[in-house]
Amino acid sequence: MKYVIIGGVAGGMSAATRLRRLNEDAEIIVLERGPYVSFANCGLPYFIGGVIKERSKLLVQTAEKLYQRFRLDVRPENEVTHIDRKLKKVIINHHGKTYEETYDVLILSTGAHPMRPPIEGIDQADNLFTLRDVPDAEGIVQYLQQHKADRAVIVGAGFIGIEMAENLAERGLKVTIVEREHQVLPPLDPEMAIMIEAELKKHNIEVLKGKTVTSFEKKGAVLVLDDGTRKQTDLTLLSVGVVPESSLADHAGLALGIRRSISVNDQLQTSDPNIYAIGDAIEVAQTVGGRAAVIPLASPANRQGRMVADILSGMKRSYKGTLGTSIVKVFDWSAAVTGLSEKLLQRFNIPYEALHTSPPDHATYYPGSSQMTLKLLFDPETGKILGAQAVGEKGIDKTIDILATAIHGQMTVNDLTALELAYAPPFSSAKAPINLIGYAAENVMDGNVQNSQWNEVDQLVKQGAMLIDVRTEQEYGSGTIQGAVNIPLDDLRERVSEIPKDRDLIVTCQVGLRGYLAARILAQKGYSVKNLDGGYKLYKSVFAKKYSN
Repeated sequence: MKYVIIGGVAGGMSAATRLRRLNEDAEIIVLERGPYVSFANCGLPYFIGGVIKERSKLLVQTAEKLYQRFRLDVRPENEVTHIDRKLKKVIINHHGKTYEETYDVLILSTGAHPMRPPIEGIDQADNLFTLRDVPDAEGIVQYLQQHKADRAVIVGAGFIGIEMAENLAERGLKVTIVEREHQVLPPLDPEMAIMIEAELKKHNIEVLKGKTVTSFEKKGAVLVLDDGTRKQTDLTLLSVGVVPESSLADHAGLALGIRRSISVNDQLQTSDPNIYAIGDAIEVAQTVGGRAAVIPLASPANRQGRMVADILSGMKRSYKGTLGTSIVKVFDWSAAVTGLSEKLLQRFNIPYEALHTSPPDHATYYPGSSQMTLKLLFDPETGKILGAQAVGEKGIDKTIDILATAIHGQMTVNDLTALELAYAPPFSSAKAPINLIGYAAENVMDGNVQNSQWNEVDQLVKQGAMLIDVRTEQEYGSGTIQGAVNIPLDDLRERVSEIPKDRDLIVTCQVGLRGYLAARILAQKGYSVKNLDGGYKLYKSVFAKKYSN
C-alpha cells in the first residue's frame, strides 16, 4: 500500500508514524508545504515572549530523524497543488518544479489558515502579523529585534490573542486588545471571562470590547475603530480566528460542511472512499450537542491522526466527536472550558441548569490556598453534564480535565459526588472541588434549593422580591448589592419574624454556601426563597462599577 499524507504537522505526522508502526512494508509519503514538520505550534506565543528561548525546542522532529526512526519519506517545502481523484495522483510543486505522486490512500491534514478580514488598508500595513507556524513566529521576533516597538495591538481576544497579549507585555510592550464581542475569551460565558479581563487589566493591558477595526492608516501605524477611536501601534497581531484549509478538497470535488470544512464520516473518510481527512480542516460533531462544528485544536487532531491509521490498518474504530476542551494561561491565572457554554445551550435551545461554586484549590489551612470559580451546566431532568468552565490561579487544569472525562463518560452530577479523588492538604481538600459542585448540583436536582442567577436578581428585585444578605455586618458594610437587607446567617432564626411571608425572597452571601444554608432554614419555615448562585463575589465581578458600595 502507498499512503500519501498532505500536511506534516499534528494529525498528519501522528497518522504517518502510527501507520508505520502498524505497517512496516507500506510506502508512506508526507508532503508539507512549509519548511518544518512536526512542530509545536501551541508553543509559538511563548517563543515570541522569550519563555521558550530556543527555536529548536519547538521542532519536535525533523524530516531526517523521521526517516531514520520510521523510514518515512517526509518532504518539507513540497506543496500539493491539485488532486486527481480519477487517476489517484497528486500534483506537487517543489521550488518551482512540478512532479506527480500516485496514491492508494490519500490523507488530508491541511489544517487551517488565519482569517484576514477585508479591512481598508490591511494590505498596506507592514507591521501587521498573524501567528500560525514557525515562520510567522520568527517574523514577529525578527521585527521586534529590528524595530523599536513600544506599543502593540491584538485584534481578537481568543486564546491565541490572550496568550500573545501576555507574552508581548512580558517583553515590555504596552498592549491593547480589541475584541468585537462584549467580553474577552468568547468561548467562555461572560461572568467567567470578566475575571480574566480583570487579570489582564491588573497587568496594564488595555481591553476594548464591543469594537472592531475599520481601517489601517499610515501603513498600519494607526488603527481606526468603528467608534472613531484611533490607536497608534508599532505592531499589530490579527487573531480573529482561522478558516479551514479546504481549497484542495473543494477543487477535487469533495463534499464540504459548515464554514467550508471538509465533510467526513465517523471513519474520518471523505466523500471519496480513497481519501481521508483529519485535523483543523474537517467538520466534526460537537460531543454534547451532536451538532456539526469546526473545532481547531491540537489534541483532537493528534487523536484523529492515530485513529485514521488504525482504521486503515483494519482496526475497528469510530470518531465520536470533539468536546472542545481548552485552557489558557493568563499571567497568574488560568481559564478553561469543556463541553457547551451557556451561550451555546441557549442558542441550541437545550434545557439546562447553571451552577457556580468557589472552592479552594487545596485545603485552606495549608499555606498557599487560592479560590477558583467553577461553573457547571447540566440537564435539570437527568443530571447529564453538558459543560463546565473554571477560572482561577491553581488547580484549573486538573479540575476541567476531570469534568471533561466525566462528560466523555456520560456521567451525571450525582456521579461527581461519588468520585474518589486523591487528597492530601497540599493538593486538594477532603471534599474536592469536583465533589462540592456535585453536591450543589444534587441539591438542585433533589429540590433542596432553588437558585437565581447573577443576571436575574435585579429584575426579580424590581418585581418585588426581597433581597437578604446573610453575611456578617462587617462584610455587608464593605459592599453589597443595592437594596439588600442585612440579616447575618447566625442571627437568622432569631430574626425570622422581621421577614414578610408575602414576598419572594432571594438570599445572598459571599460565594453561595451560607446562602444555601439560609435558604434551607427559610424554606422549612414556609418562605418562597431562592439562593443567589455564586453569591456576592460572582455578582460583584460582573457589576462592580454599578452595584458595589
